[in-house]
Parts: sequence; structure tokens; C-alpha cells
Amino acid sequence: MHTDFPKEYVTLRSGQTDNYSEVYGNRLLNPFECPFNGSRRRDCDCRNDYSAAGYTLFHKVRLDLSSLRIMITDLQFSQTLLGRPVPFATAGDCYSAAKCPQGQFSINLIGTGLKVAEETKWTTQGNYVSIKVHRSEDGARIYGRCGGFCGKCIPQAHNGLLLQVH
Repeated sequence: MHTDFPKEYVTLRSGQTDNYSEVYGNRLLNPFECPFNGSRRRDCDCRNDYSAAGYTLFHKVRLDLSSLRIMITDLQFSQTLLGRPVPFATAGDCYSAAKCPQGQFSINLIGTGLKVAEETKWTTQGNYVSIKVHRSEDGARIYGRCGGFCGKCIPQAHNGLLLQVH
């Protein structure tokens, strides 16, 4: 705080299901299907070879105090449990072109005094990308699924991952 370039971090709930980002690694052999109504199954007709795949768990996130935006690419207090590091609030896959997203992210700001601002939106990158984002009524929890063939979603650049005091 008392340096020329202070970095402020918000401590998050650190359960395995609270604050994570995932790019799912499985790819369907027939990318024009969405088997099992879109639910994940270990016995899918897939291969696990998507090179961008990864799973990152976040313990703290960097907050720009002047703009109240989370710096999603700061991985200082994260743990990549599988594959490549994935930025905060980001998800994707190369699973299917049939609106069957498998990549997931979760944001849980309960206990921080902050919530995700209504203005925060996600944008897609890639091909045949579909996205489903669910917000809790109070804005403290967000869960998203995103993917395509191949694709991902990230917070829109215009607002970024904007927070508000809860």
C-alpha cells in the first residue's frame, strides 16, 4: 500500500468449488453432438487432447482499488491443479460445436463485502461458442459454463470484472 505501485488482494473462500476457472480438456470425436443432455460423463466418446486445457483455483485475487476491477490475469495467489493456468472468471473448451459448453468458472465473493457489478458481462472468443452465466440474487456468486469448438469466454474488456461494495 505504501509503495509507488501498491497491489491489493482480496482473500477468497478457498474451497475447491468456490473460486476456480477451467478450460475443459476432452473433445468429442463427433463435434456436432451434445451427448447426455450436455452433462459430463467419463464414458464419453472423446479424446483428452485439448492443449489449452487447465484448471486453476484462486485463493486471492488482485483488485485495482481505483476502478474496483479484478485483474483476472494476476495468478500470484492461485494454484493450477491441471494443465495450463486459466485466468480468473474464464472458461472454455473444444468439446462440441453443438451448444454444449463444458468449461466452467465459479466466483464466490461471500464474506468479502464485495459483489460482481451488474455491468459485468462476459464475451466469447473462438468458434461455435456458447455461454451460460448464472448470478446469485445478491451478485456475490457467479457460475458460468462456456465452450465451443474451440472457444472460451472472458469478462468483456470494456468494463472488465467490475465489483461493487456489497
